[in-house]
Amino acid sequence: MRTFLMLLLLLPLTTTAAPYNRNEARAVNQVVFGQVDTVRYITHQEVINSQRNGWETLLGGVVGGLIGNQFGGGSGREVATAVGAVAGASIAHNRQPSQKIVNYRLVELLIKADDGRLIDVIQDVDQQMLFQRGDHVRILYFDDGVRVDKVL
Repeated sequence: MRTFLMLLLLLPLTTTAAPYNRNEARAVNQVVFGQVDTVRYITHQEVINSQRNGWETLLGGVVGGLIGNQFGGGSGREVATAVGAVAGASIAHNRQPSQKIVNYRLVELLIKADDGRLIDVIQDVDQQMLFQRGDHVRILYFDDGVRVDKVL
């Protein structure tokens, strides 16, 4: 069970590196045929941190400084400009969320291979290819992962 949980947690890290499109030709290392024994649909959530580059904060600081420059006179104007710049940068930085939650829809397939082995595969759900117990499938082994398709 502990190994399965580690596999489930590490799966999105390995599967997102090389997306697989069904219409894309790829080199296959091995093909194994079998029959689906069990199907289980899984939802996995992942928190992704924002990749903001700071332009919003910089622009907020400039706008805040321009507004602050409209107030006071002499050294008071300089203080108002500085306070406006800091306040504008802070507001712009905190305005947008820094994290978002991404939901992955996955399917776990336990497959009994034609040679008798049991093979467990977790992959993204494809609405054009939903699996049921008893489906004849092929397991495609690539350099960077595994994919299960129905035998047509």
